[in-house]
Amino acid sequence: MAKNRGKKYQDALKKVDSKKEYAVNDAVQLVKDIDFANFDSTVEVAFNLNVDTKQADQQLRGAIVLPNGTGKDQTVIVFANGDNAKAAEEAGADFVGDDDLVEKIQDGWLDFDVAIATPDMMPKVGRLGRVLGPKGLMPNPKTGTVTMDVAKAVKDAKAGQVTYRTDRDGNVAVPFGKVSFDTDKLVENLKTLDDIIVKSRPASVRGTYIKHASIASTFGPSVTLDLTSFE
Repeated sequence: MAKNRGKKYQDALKKVDSKKEYAVNDAVQLVKDIDFANFDSTVEVAFNLNVDTKQADQQLRGAIVLPNGTGKDQTVIVFANGDNAKAAEEAGADFVGDDDLVEKIQDGWLDFDVAIATPDMMPKVGRLGRVLGPKGLMPNPKTGTVTMDVAKAVKDAKAGQVTYRTDRDGNVAVPFGKVSFDTDKLVENLKTLDDIIVKSRPASVRGTYIKHASIASTFGPSVTLDLTSFE
């Protein structure tokens, strides 16, 4: 609850009209203005969708490269061998391996942000499901992280690719930049995400699709978006 938050949060909250839906540009600027962290906060958007995630065709999952990146340096690992391993290394992967990489992770190493694998490596990588799955690090074809084109996957990850998926309550939360970004760059990233969410609308969904959307910095209060301002 807000009443249990610190003074800086309370001061920031006073600057947000909880009954108002803010136009995209205004919302982004406000989130930047009220951020009080002593580091470069991540800015995240949360969409609440009118979907039934118990239905397979109403589950959203995918990946997209944001036009202005995320502001975060991604540590990328690739499970590959032979020419594919060489291609991954040349594309800028931080760690590339086969059985040795699988064993390293089994021993507890998880100091990376994105895991990519060629299809032939998945039987081996599958053994890491209990470790990588809960952390959202398991390679998956839907997010472009199980692919023969490892060079493209590595470059996309390094360029600011983000993944999105619905949780069991129909929410999709995605980081789209840092507070230090110019407002117009954050807005462009945000509009790119809104566009992909809209285009991913399941055909079986009836009525209002996006019920609510808000943005917030790491520790700051959320700001409700006026969905019509994306149009």
